[in-house]
Amino acid sequence: MQLRLGLPKGSLQEATFQLFRRAGYNITVSGRSYHPAIDDPEIAVVLMRAQEIPRYVSEGVLDAGLSGYDWIQENEARVVEVAELVYAKQSQRPVRLVLAVAQDSNIRQVTDLNGKRIATEFVRLTRRYLAAHGVTAHVEFSWGATEVKVPELVDAIVDLTETGSSLKANNLRVIATILESTPRLHANPAAWEDPWKRSKIENLALLLKGALAAYAKVGLKMNVPGDRLATVLGILPAMKQPTVSPLYNNGGWVAVEVVIDEYRVRELIPALKEAGAQDIIEYPLNKVIP
Repeated sequence: MQLRLGLPKGSLQEATFQLFRRAGYNITVSGRSYHPAIDDPEIAVVLMRAQEIPRYVSEGVLDAGLSGYDWIQENEARVVEVAELVYAKQSQRPVRLVLAVAQDSNIRQVTDLNGKRIATEFVRLTRRYLAAHGVTAHVEFSWGATEVKVPELVDAIVDLTETGSSLKANNLRVIATILESTPRLHANPAAWEDPWKRSKIENLALLLKGALAAYAKVGLKMNVPGDRLATVLGILPAMKQPTVSPLYNNGGWVAVEVVIDEYRVRELIPALKEAGAQDIIEYPLNKVIP
């Protein structure tokens, strides 16, 4: 038996492959193949546009997939959301689906869009959002390069932004955020009811979430004389509590180990050294499983 898994091709592909590698799965793709190899014979991977994955999962063509919450909503896909995985092509944070107009436009709020023309890939989401605000506008599908259509071709666009740099480069101004989106591991309802497939999907989710949890953390090990332990522990943060164990045949010395946020290390190591810690080792993490 195999789990049919859809993964996004395009802008999220490399970030997704890196996440899977940290989770313990090696995926390789050759040339223009849409069927990459994965070192788990129980998984069959299909690469496709993220826009399409929720629909194929909803229809049972795929057992599970990884796509943005925005595309799950746009497709009105009936799927089981298994795990939220907060990563993007440039950062570890959500992307925003925004409504934007030209910087010098007299459109200031959503209600100013009555009777206007809007271009977007997210036609259903946009229409639902406008209807919820009592706005009637012409919403047309955009095949790409949406930012350049304002103001010559359309009055506004609805598009995804991660950093906002593309909007600024095209002299656009955000007037509303429709939703925030993160990748979601989602499953077909029938596959979710199958015990083997559900177990496989849950185990995959556990490892992917563990890999994400480890992105910004590192491990620290150090040796500490017993009479300085209280001082060291007083300045040392940890996910829960530090692990402290006696060193073999070494006169009251102990080994201390913690997992901490990486950004704190540069301030902590000098302070730990001053407090009496020795043999301090920092090491990277692949997964953190709570």
